[in-house]
Amino acid sequence: MLDERKLDVLRAIVEDYVATHEPVGSKTLVDRHNLGVSPATVRNDMAALEEEGYITQPHTSAGRIPTDAGYRLFVDKLSTVKALSPAEKRAISSFLVGAVDLDDVVRRTVRLLAQITRQVAIVQYPTLSRSSVRHIEVVTMTPRRLLLVLITSTGRVEQRIVEAPDDVDEQLIVDLRSRLNSALTGQRLADAATSLESVTETFAPADRPLVTAIVTSLLETFTVEGEQRIAVGGAANLTRYGDDFERNVKPVLEALEEHVILLKLLGEATNPQTLTVRIGHENPYEGLATTSVVATGYGSKSEALATLGIVGPTHMDYPSTMGAVRAVARYVSQILADS
Repeated sequence: MLDERKLDVLRAIVEDYVATHEPVGSKTLVDRHNLGVSPATVRNDMAALEEEGYITQPHTSAGRIPTDAGYRLFVDKLSTVKALSPAEKRAISSFLVGAVDLDDVVRRTVRLLAQITRQVAIVQYPTLSRSSVRHIEVVTMTPRRLLLVLITSTGRVEQRIVEAPDDVDEQLIVDLRSRLNSALTGQRLADAATSLESVTETFAPADRPLVTAIVTSLLETFTVEGEQRIAVGGAANLTRYGDDFERNVKPVLEALEEHVILLKLLGEATNPQTLTVRIGHENPYEGLATTSVVATGYGSKSEALATLGIVGPTHMDYPSTMGAVRAVARYVSQILADS
Protein backbone atom coordinates (compact mmCIF):
# COMPACT_ATOMS: atom_id res chain seq x y z
CA MET A 1 0.00 0.00 0.00
CA LEU A 2 1.30 3.45 -0.88
CA ASP A 3 0.95 6.33 1.56
CA GLU A 4 -0.67 9.61 0.54
CA ARG A 5 2.64 11.35 -0.18
CA LYS A 6 3.77 8.69 -2.65
CA LEU A 7 0.35 8.80 -4.29
CA ASP A 8 0.74 12.57 -4.65
CA VAL A 9 4.13 12.04 -6.26
CA LEU A 10 2.68 9.49 -8.69
CA ARG A 11 -0.18 11.84 -9.55
CA ALA A 12 2.31 14.63 -10.25
CA ILE A 13 4.46 12.36 -12.44
CA VAL A 14 1.46 11.26 -14.52
CA GLU A 15 0.18 14.81 -14.96
CA ASP A 16 3.59 16.17 -15.94
CA TYR A 17 4.37 13.34 -18.34
CA VAL A 18 0.97 13.66 -20.03
CA ALA A 19 1.59 17.40 -20.43
CA THR A 20 5.20 17.26 -21.64
CA HIS A 21 5.80 13.70 -22.92
CA GLU A 22 9.23 14.01 -21.25
CA PRO A 23 10.58 11.91 -18.35
CA VAL A 24 10.00 13.63 -15.03
CA GLY A 25 12.75 14.22 -12.45
CA SER A 26 12.52 14.92 -8.73
CA LYS A 27 13.65 18.55 -9.01
CA THR A 28 11.02 19.22 -11.65
CA LEU A 29 8.33 17.76 -9.40
CA VAL A 30 9.38 19.94 -6.47
CA ASP A 31 9.48 23.05 -8.67
CA ARG A 32 6.09 22.46 -10.30
CA HIS A 33 4.07 20.94 -7.48
CA ASN A 34 3.47 21.91 -3.89
CA LEU A 35 4.54 18.58 -2.44
CA GLY A 36 5.88 20.04 0.80
CA VAL A 37 9.02 17.88 0.85
CA SER A 38 12.61 18.09 -0.37
CA PRO A 39 13.92 16.72 -3.69
CA ALA A 40 15.73 14.00 -1.70
CA THR A 41 12.46 12.83 -0.18
CA VAL A 42 10.80 12.88 -3.61
CA ARG A 43 13.69 10.79 -4.97
CA ASN A 44 13.11 8.22 -2.23
CA ASP A 45 9.41 8.16 -3.02
CA MET A 46 10.16 7.75 -6.72
CA ALA A 47 12.46 4.84 -5.93
CA ALA A 48 9.65 3.18 -3.96
CA LEU A 49 7.18 3.80 -6.80
CA GLU A 50 9.64 2.29 -9.25
CA GLU A 51 10.15 -0.76 -7.06
CA GLU A 52 6.36 -1.23 -6.92
CA GLY A 53 6.20 -1.06 -10.73
CA TYR A 54 4.25 2.21 -11.03
CA ILE A 55 6.99 4.20 -12.79
CA THR A 56 10.06 3.29 -14.79
CA GLN A 57 13.27 4.85 -16.05
CA PRO A 58 13.24 4.82 -19.87
CA HIS A 59 16.98 5.48 -20.21
CA THR A 60 19.92 6.70 -18.16
CA SER A 61 18.43 10.12 -17.39
CA ALA A 62 17.14 10.87 -13.91
CA GLY A 63 13.58 11.18 -15.17
CA ARG A 64 10.82 8.61 -14.77
CA ILE A 65 7.65 7.87 -16.72
CA PRO A 66 4.48 6.06 -15.63
CA THR A 67 3.97 2.39 -16.42
CA ASP A 68 0.63 0.80 -17.34
CA ALA A 69 0.21 -0.01 -13.65
CA GLY A 70 0.89 3.61 -12.78
CA TYR A 71 -1.76 4.84 -15.19
CA ARG A 72 -4.15 2.20 -13.87
CA LEU A 73 -3.73 3.41 -10.30
CA PHE A 74 -4.08 7.01 -11.46
CA VAL A 75 -7.36 6.28 -13.27
CA ASP A 76 -8.80 4.14 -10.47
CA LYS A 77 -7.83 6.17 -7.41
CA LEU A 78 -6.03 9.41 -8.14
CA SER A 79 -8.14 11.15 -10.77
CA THR A 80 -11.70 12.35 -11.15
CA VAL A 81 -13.62 12.62 -14.40
CA LYS A 82 -13.34 16.22 -15.59
CA ALA A 83 -16.70 17.86 -16.18
CA LEU A 84 -17.18 19.72 -19.43
CA SER A 85 -17.59 23.48 -19.37
CA PRO A 86 -20.97 25.02 -20.24
CA ALA A 87 -19.51 26.18 -23.56
CA GLU A 88 -18.34 22.64 -24.39
CA LYS A 89 -21.75 21.23 -23.49
CA ARG A 90 -23.51 23.76 -25.72
CA ALA A 91 -21.13 22.94 -28.57
CA ILE A 92 -21.85 19.21 -28.27
CA SER A 93 -25.59 19.77 -28.11
CA SER A 94 -25.71 22.10 -31.10
CA PHE A 95 -23.49 19.81 -33.18
CA LEU A 96 -25.57 16.69 -32.56
CA VAL A 97 -29.08 18.10 -32.42
CA GLY A 98 -29.25 18.78 -36.17
CA ALA A 99 -28.82 15.12 -37.13
CA VAL A 100 -31.52 13.90 -39.53
CA ASP A 101 -31.28 10.12 -39.06
CA LEU A 102 -29.27 7.40 -37.33
CA ASP A 103 -26.46 7.42 -39.90
CA ASP A 104 -26.13 11.16 -39.46
CA VAL A 105 -26.08 10.80 -35.66
CA VAL A 106 -23.24 8.28 -35.87
CA ARG A 107 -21.25 10.34 -38.39
CA ARG A 108 -21.59 13.49 -36.33
CA THR A 109 -20.75 11.66 -33.12
CA VAL A 110 -17.52 10.13 -34.41
CA ARG A 111 -16.36 13.50 -35.80
CA LEU A 112 -17.24 15.32 -32.60
CA LEU A 113 -15.60 12.76 -30.33
CA ALA A 114 -12.39 12.83 -32.37
CA GLN A 115 -12.29 16.63 -32.31
CA ILE A 116 -12.87 17.19 -28.61
CA THR A 117 -10.62 14.36 -27.36
CA ARG A 118 -7.97 14.65 -30.10
CA GLN A 119 -7.92 10.85 -30.22
CA VAL A 120 -9.23 8.21 -32.62
CA ALA A 121 -13.00 7.91 -32.12
CA ILE A 122 -15.01 4.71 -32.55
CA VAL A 123 -18.81 4.54 -32.60
CA GLN A 124 -20.77 1.31 -32.93
CA TYR A 125 -24.13 1.41 -34.69
CA PRO A 126 -27.03 0.11 -32.60
CA THR A 127 -27.77 -3.51 -33.48
CA LEU A 128 -31.20 -4.74 -34.47
CA SER A 129 -31.24 -7.31 -31.68
CA ARG A 130 -31.27 -4.54 -29.05
CA SER A 131 -33.92 -2.44 -30.76
CA SER A 132 -37.70 -2.36 -30.61
CA VAL A 133 -40.26 -1.66 -33.32
CA ARG A 134 -41.16 2.00 -33.72
CA HIS A 135 -43.16 1.84 -36.96
CA ILE A 136 -43.85 -0.42 -39.93
CA GLU A 137 -44.77 1.02 -43.31
CA VAL A 138 -46.04 -0.86 -46.37
CA VAL A 139 -45.99 1.10 -49.64
CA THR A 140 -47.34 -0.01 -53.02
CA MET A 141 -44.73 0.52 -55.74
CA THR A 142 -46.41 -1.36 -58.60
CA PRO A 143 -49.59 -3.50 -58.70
CA ARG A 144 -47.55 -6.53 -57.57
CA ARG A 145 -44.55 -5.00 -55.83
CA LEU A 146 -44.46 -3.56 -52.30
CA LEU A 147 -41.86 -1.73 -50.24
CA LEU A 148 -41.73 -2.88 -46.62
CA VAL A 149 -40.07 -0.41 -44.22
CA LEU A 150 -39.15 -1.20 -40.61
CA ILE A 151 -38.17 1.74 -38.37
CA THR A 152 -36.64 0.81 -35.02
CA SER A 153 -36.43 2.62 -31.71
CA THR A 154 -32.81 3.54 -32.47
CA GLY A 155 -33.73 5.24 -35.72
CA ARG A 156 -32.43 2.41 -37.84
CA VAL A 157 -34.36 1.86 -41.07
CA GLU A 158 -34.58 -1.53 -42.80
CA GLN A 159 -36.21 -1.82 -46.23
CA ARG A 160 -37.26 -4.87 -48.24
CA ILE A 161 -39.00 -5.39 -51.56
CA VAL A 162 -41.89 -7.85 -51.42
CA GLU A 163 -43.36 -9.44 -54.56
CA ALA A 164 -47.12 -9.94 -54.25
CA PRO A 165 -48.74 -13.12 -55.67
CA ASP A 166 -51.58 -11.06 -57.19
CA ASP A 167 -52.48 -7.45 -57.84
CA VAL A 168 -52.56 -5.55 -54.57
CA ASP A 169 -55.79 -4.30 -53.02
CA GLU A 170 -55.03 -0.91 -51.45
CA GLN A 171 -57.59 -1.35 -48.69
CA LEU A 172 -55.89 -4.59 -47.71
CA ILE A 173 -52.57 -2.73 -47.47
CA VAL A 174 -54.18 -0.11 -45.22
CA ASP A 175 -55.59 -2.81 -42.95
CA LEU A 176 -52.33 -4.77 -42.91
CA ARG A 177 -50.29 -1.69 -42.03
CA SER A 178 -52.65 -0.87 -39.16
CA ARG A 179 -52.70 -4.39 -37.71
CA LEU A 180 -48.94 -4.81 -37.95
CA ASN A 181 -48.30 -1.56 -36.07
CA SER A 182 -50.95 -2.38 -33.45
CA ALA A 183 -49.41 -5.78 -32.83
CA LEU A 184 -45.71 -4.86 -32.94
CA THR A 185 -45.07 -1.23 -32.03
CA GLY A 186 -42.95 -1.02 -28.89
CA GLN A 187 -41.96 -4.69 -28.92
CA ARG A 188 -38.36 -5.83 -28.94
CA LEU A 189 -37.41 -7.35 -32.26
CA ALA A 190 -36.49 -10.54 -30.46
CA ASP A 191 -40.07 -10.80 -29.16
CA ALA A 192 -41.93 -9.39 -32.16
CA ALA A 193 -41.64 -12.60 -34.17
CA THR A 194 -44.02 -14.35 -31.78
CA SER A 195 -46.63 -11.62 -32.19
CA LEU A 196 -46.40 -11.89 -35.96
CA GLU A 197 -47.69 -15.45 -35.92
CA SER A 198 -51.17 -14.35 -34.91
CA VAL A 199 -51.44 -11.47 -37.41
CA THR A 200 -51.93 -13.68 -40.47
CA GLU A 201 -54.85 -15.49 -38.85
CA THR A 202 -56.81 -12.23 -38.50
CA PHE A 203 -57.20 -11.95 -42.29
CA ALA A 204 -59.60 -13.71 -44.62
CA PRO A 205 -58.20 -16.82 -46.38
CA ALA A 206 -58.20 -15.02 -49.75
CA ASP A 207 -55.92 -12.28 -48.37
CA ARG A 208 -53.48 -14.55 -46.59
CA PRO A 209 -51.03 -15.19 -49.47
CA LEU A 210 -50.09 -11.48 -49.56
CA VAL A 211 -50.14 -11.17 -45.77
CA THR A 212 -47.91 -14.25 -45.49
CA ALA A 213 -45.41 -12.74 -47.94
CA ILE A 214 -45.21 -9.54 -45.86
CA VAL A 215 -44.96 -11.42 -42.56
CA THR A 216 -42.24 -13.71 -43.93
CA SER A 217 -40.20 -10.70 -45.05
CA LEU A 218 -40.58 -9.10 -41.62
CA LEU A 219 -39.50 -12.30 -39.90
CA GLU A 220 -36.38 -12.39 -42.03
CA THR A 221 -35.64 -8.80 -41.06
CA PHE A 222 -36.12 -9.54 -37.36
CA THR A 223 -33.88 -12.58 -37.35
CA VAL A 224 -31.04 -11.43 -39.60
CA GLU A 225 -28.01 -10.48 -37.55
CA GLY A 226 -25.96 -8.86 -40.26
CA GLU A 227 -22.49 -7.46 -39.80
CA GLN A 228 -22.11 -5.17 -36.84
CA ARG A 229 -21.18 -1.74 -38.13
CA ILE A 230 -18.83 0.80 -36.65
CA ALA A 231 -17.60 4.24 -37.65
CA VAL A 232 -14.02 5.39 -37.07
CA GLY A 233 -12.72 8.95 -37.18
CA GLY A 234 -9.72 11.03 -36.23
CA ALA A 235 -6.94 8.71 -37.40
CA ALA A 236 -4.86 11.82 -38.12
CA ASN A 237 -4.65 12.33 -34.36
CA LEU A 238 -2.20 9.42 -34.26
CA THR A 239 0.50 11.91 -35.27
CA ARG A 240 0.58 12.86 -31.60
CA TYR A 241 2.48 9.63 -30.97
CA GLY A 242 5.64 11.24 -32.31
CA ASP A 243 8.12 9.97 -34.87
CA ASP A 244 8.25 6.28 -33.96
CA PHE A 245 5.84 5.18 -36.69
CA GLU A 246 6.87 1.53 -37.06
CA ARG A 247 6.66 0.74 -33.34
CA ASN A 248 3.68 2.83 -32.27
CA VAL A 249 1.55 4.20 -35.09
CA LYS A 250 1.63 1.46 -37.73
CA PRO A 251 0.29 -1.33 -35.43
CA VAL A 252 -2.53 0.97 -34.32
CA LEU A 253 -3.46 1.79 -37.92
CA GLU A 254 -3.52 -1.93 -38.72
CA ALA A 255 -5.78 -2.60 -35.73
CA LEU A 256 -8.15 0.20 -36.75
CA GLU A 257 -8.68 -1.57 -40.08
CA GLU A 258 -9.92 -4.70 -38.30
CA HIS A 259 -13.45 -3.94 -37.15
CA VAL A 260 -13.61 -7.23 -35.26
CA ILE A 261 -10.79 -5.99 -33.04
CA LEU A 262 -12.50 -2.65 -32.48
CA LEU A 263 -15.79 -4.32 -31.60
CA LYS A 264 -13.94 -6.50 -29.11
CA LEU A 265 -12.33 -3.42 -27.57
CA LEU A 266 -15.72 -1.79 -27.12
CA GLY A 267 -17.47 -5.00 -26.16
CA GLU A 268 -17.09 -4.69 -22.39
CA ALA A 269 -18.69 -1.23 -22.30
CA THR A 270 -22.25 -2.52 -21.98
CA ASN A 271 -23.46 -0.19 -19.23
CA PRO A 272 -24.34 3.42 -20.14
CA GLN A 273 -23.65 4.42 -16.55
CA THR A 274 -20.07 3.13 -16.49
CA LEU A 275 -16.84 4.09 -18.22
CA THR A 276 -14.51 1.27 -19.22
CA VAL A 277 -10.80 2.13 -19.41
CA ARG A 278 -8.29 -0.37 -20.80
CA ILE A 279 -4.67 0.66 -20.48
CA GLY A 280 -1.72 -0.57 -22.51
CA HIS A 281 -1.24 -4.32 -22.22
CA GLU A 282 -4.75 -4.73 -20.81
CA ASN A 283 -5.92 -4.50 -24.42
CA PRO A 284 -6.45 -7.92 -26.05
CA TYR A 285 -4.57 -7.00 -29.23
CA GLU A 286 -0.77 -6.79 -29.05
CA GLY A 287 -0.64 -4.00 -31.63
CA LEU A 288 -2.51 -1.75 -29.20
CA ALA A 289 -0.11 -2.28 -26.29
CA THR A 290 0.94 1.39 -26.42
CA THR A 291 -2.65 2.65 -26.37
CA SER A 292 -5.53 3.09 -23.99
CA VAL A 293 -9.22 2.68 -24.76
CA VAL A 294 -11.93 4.69 -23.02
CA ALA A 295 -15.46 3.49 -23.84
CA THR A 296 -19.02 3.47 -22.58
CA GLY A 297 -22.45 2.36 -23.72
CA TYR A 298 -25.16 4.62 -25.03
CA GLY A 299 -28.89 4.10 -25.05
CA SER A 300 -31.31 3.97 -22.14
CA LYS A 301 -30.21 4.25 -18.51
CA SER A 302 -30.67 0.53 -17.95
CA GLU A 303 -29.32 -0.92 -21.19
CA ALA A 304 -26.79 0.03 -23.84
CA LEU A 305 -27.96 -0.09 -27.45
CA ALA A 306 -24.35 0.14 -28.63
CA THR A 307 -20.99 1.51 -27.54
CA LEU A 308 -18.67 4.39 -28.33
CA GLY A 309 -15.21 5.40 -27.23
CA ILE A 310 -11.72 6.48 -28.17
CA VAL A 311 -8.31 4.92 -28.76
CA GLY A 312 -5.25 6.99 -27.92
CA PRO A 313 -1.75 6.82 -26.46
CA THR A 314 -1.39 5.68 -22.86
CA HIS A 315 -0.06 9.15 -21.99
CA MET A 316 -3.46 10.73 -22.65
CA ASP A 317 -5.27 13.22 -20.44
CA TYR A 318 -7.51 10.65 -18.74
CA PRO A 319 -9.79 12.99 -16.70
CA SER A 320 -10.65 15.15 -19.75
CA THR A 321 -10.97 12.21 -22.14
CA MET A 322 -13.21 10.25 -19.79
CA GLY A 323 -15.37 13.31 -19.25
CA ALA A 324 -15.75 13.89 -22.98
CA VAL A 325 -16.63 10.26 -23.74
CA ARG A 326 -19.22 10.18 -20.98
CA ALA A 327 -20.77 13.50 -22.01
CA VAL A 328 -21.02 12.61 -25.71
CA ALA A 329 -22.60 9.24 -24.88
CA ARG A 330 -25.24 10.95 -22.74
CA TYR A 331 -26.10 13.44 -25.47
CA VAL A 332 -26.38 10.69 -28.11
CA SER A 333 -28.61 8.68 -25.77
CA GLN A 334 -30.87 11.68 -25.29
CA ILE A 335 -31.10 12.39 -29.03
CA LEU A 336 -32.06 8.79 -29.78
CA ALA A 337 -34.66 8.85 -26.99
CA ASP A 338 -36.19 12.11 -28.28
CA SER A 339 -36.07 11.33 -32.00
